[in-house]
Amino acid sequence: MKWAYCTNGFGDHRLAEALAILHDLGYAGAAITLDRGHLDPYAPGLAAEVSRIAGLLERLGLDAVVETGGRYTLDPWRKHHPTLISEDAGRRAEFLTTAMRIAADLGAPVVHLWSGVKPDGMTEEEAYARLADRCARLLDEAERTGITLGFEPEPGMLVRDLDGYERLRRMLGAHPRFGLTLDIGHCHCVERDDLPACVRRALPYTVHVQIEDMRREVHEHLEFGEGEIDFVPVLAALDGYSGLVAVELARHGHAAPQVARRSIEFLRRAHEGRVADGGRAAGRG
Repeated sequence: MKWAYCTNGFGDHRLAEALAILHDLGYAGAAITLDRGHLDPYAPGLAAEVSRIAGLLERLGLDAVVETGGRYTLDPWRKHHPTLISEDAGRRAEFLTTAMRIAADLGAPVVHLWSGVKPDGMTEEEAYARLADRCARLLDEAERTGITLGFEPEPGMLVRDLDGYERLRRMLGAHPRFGLTLDIGHCHCVERDDLPACVRRALPYTVHVQIEDMRREVHEHLEFGEGEIDFVPVLAALDGYSGLVAVELARHGHAAPQVARRSIEFLRRAHEGRVADGGRAAGRG
């Protein structure tokens, strides 16, 4: 497995520092969240900073994907606003276009995105139609830049599960650059089927994986061993996937190096089938 870590979990570190720590801990890559302090798409000198980070990734031997889930990147008052299904979706589309160009310059093959919450007063059918139209326009840019979009179902959003992703994918004609960001915790939180079955279902579309522990019907990202997930069969079901498997613990930045160390140690043991208690041991000792 190519273990990675989401840089939104290193929000108190400079990006170069976070990448160096991940390299030292043995991670193979980083899921870089574009946000204030980490390749801020609205900061002056962005091109030079992207070039600097691209060089650092190469020197460290780290793969990368670009993530776009910063909470207040576009609006300091409203979390995740605007979305692709907002009336004023232009800034989100521009941001995602910029993200694809940054990813191309970094040598990162995937840009992650999501739907957002259905606006009040809009039917589900209208929301899906709007989302599909705006994703289709983004796919034109994906073709130009050679980037694949990794769409993430998110609990509480319009597209919350694999059914929703597959519906949207059909509306986009199963476009080859419209892939899936598979979040293991989200599947445990919302899907009907057991996790290994969800992974096997999703694998043909999956271009990026996020991983963390979670409890059923509770959307809270937890350290490994603090939730309910049995990771040994989940990781076995990922056999054949060649992309990054990125730990996503955005609210653990206060202890990022320690959490990152515990996480990779746990995942290595789980991948080898050596985690006690059915894959749920915390891996802290």
